[in-house]
Amino acid sequence: MSRADLFVVCKNPECGAEVSPYVTECPYCGRRMQKRAPKLDKRLQPARRTRRMPSPSLGRLRPGEIPGIRADSGPYATGLLIVATCVMWLITRGGYVNASQVVATQPLGSRWWTVFTAPFTYFFAAGHIAGAGVFQFATLFAIAIFGWLLERRHGPLAVLVLFAVGAVGGTYVAALAQINGDPIAGGNGGALALLCAWAVPDLLARRARREYGGDLLGTGVIAVVLLAMPLVRHEASAVAGGFGVLSGYVGGLALVRRVPG
Repeated sequence: MSRADLFVVCKNPECGAEVSPYVTECPYCGRRMQKRAPKLDKRLQPARRTRRMPSPSLGRLRPGEIPGIRADSGPYATGLLIVATCVMWLITRGGYVNASQVVATQPLGSRWWTVFTAPFTYFFAAGHIAGAGVFQFATLFAIAIFGWLLERRHGPLAVLVLFAVGAVGGTYVAALAQINGDPIAGGNGGALALLCAWAVPDLLARRARREYGGDLLGTGVIAVVLLAMPLVRHEASAVAGGFGVLSGYVGGLALVRRVPG
């Protein structure tokens, strides 16, 4: 391209400036240079922009959702455990079923199925209900808090499995180890299993001197209350509570390894 092609001279005798051949007016004096600018050489035109790929987007939002953030699902498994305990309370207190028929005793024999009903039973016999309300409240409080927290972190299946292992398994082991033949009732083993499984990540972080967001002090207080229940309620088995602590710790370690980071 020659130098003459790079500019044109303004025809205004008072201006005479060298301007681009692609402008229609002189930028210095405003004189009309040409009716329209010439077309650019295709070789000099900028490359055509590539088509932008559409960015992924979420589907239609449900009630209570924030754009870009999915709403947490409800604690259905935890609620199921609470409702099952309330139903058992209504059945036994209403006289529809004798509570002594749904608690576990040693030897189990043909009444093996009571290991599934005993964790939901608290008022087991007339004349022995003093303090049973405290036992039931403390256990359900722990199940509600730590079951909900675990369900948000790992889903409902983890809550149901941990409670089943801690409560049902704890009741079975307690029935095998029972010497005096006292009935075994209450879900303290399941509550302690949920509590310990939730506390495992924070315990590991504390041991590694990393930051953690849980309240281990409050968790420890609730654990001590549940472990001390056999001192005031003889149907609250210490063996079931200890089995719940062990199963919760092992289950918590398994859940930590299952979730990366």
